[in-house]
Amino acid sequence: MMYVFGHLNPDTDAIASALVYAKLLRQQGTEAQAFRLGDLNFETAYVLRELGTEAPAMLPELAPGAEVALVDHNESNQTVGNIHELSVRRVVDHHKLGDLTTSSPPYLRFEPVGCTGTILLKLYREGNVQVDAQEAKLMLSAILSDTLHFRSPTTTQDDRDAVEFLAPIAGIQKVEEYALAMFAAKSDLGDTPADKLLKMDYKVFPFGDPVKPEEWGLGVIETTNPGYVFGRQAELLEAMDRAKADDKLAGILLSVVDILNETNRTLVISATEEKVIKEAFGVDTNDKIADLGHRISRKKQIVPTLEKYFAPES
Repeated sequence: MMYVFGHLNPDTDAIASALVYAKLLRQQGTEAQAFRLGDLNFETAYVLRELGTEAPAMLPELAPGAEVALVDHNESNQTVGNIHELSVRRVVDHHKLGDLTTSSPPYLRFEPVGCTGTILLKLYREGNVQVDAQEAKLMLSAILSDTLHFRSPTTTQDDRDAVEFLAPIAGIQKVEEYALAMFAAKSDLGDTPADKLLKMDYKVFPFGDPVKPEEWGLGVIETTNPGYVFGRQAELLEAMDRAKADDKLAGILLSVVDILNETNRTLVISATEEKVIKEAFGVDTNDKIADLGHRISRKKQIVPTLEKYFAPES
């Protein structure tokens, strides 16, 4: 069987893409099942409730050689711990190439679009496979989430075209209204523990020397109510401190993205992170907050800047 899953701390694209790709593979004759590598965030839970769809099961411990398909990621520190023992047969992703290697040629589909869901729609259409209402709503939701309803600089015309194609199939007449409902669900954080808030959309990236890289934790909270998040600033800074120590990270940052105003204010815990923020982005830190302006995409605006900053001198 093919085990299909997205990245750790899954977002809507990671969950939706696993479900959609597993179904496409089954329709094409491959036994496949979707799994997840963490708890659902509030937005994803809302999407699945709206669909009346069960969340994928947590990925069980896989024996060496088990065949897997990765969606929405391709880096070893964003996936299951024993990935190098598994047989990676397929990868469908919209991120930069990572560090994974395979012992036999896999099927790879990478495109520089805003969402894996956009690529999956292409696979459905290229294979002349009919898209039903459930798959359409999953892919549509993923695209709206990853592109922040086209606010993100990662958005492409392919993403816009995909939403236009999927909306009538999904039965969504008012796309903006649906997107705002998703973002409201994402922002309804309630009394969620600070450690969980930090890890809801959180990835670890290696920077610098490929032999001995510096590992940084980069979290993002996308919300329509940033005031609530900053009201818990002290708790979040403590959670960041713990994560940095527990995971033996060189640094950690938590970006609070205001979805509607398209701004990013990032929490900074120590002089180490302050120095990097100042030198990489040209921004000062005040009261543990760095105003990164309209840099709202971790993938396109934060990670590439840090990669350039940490790049070994030639």
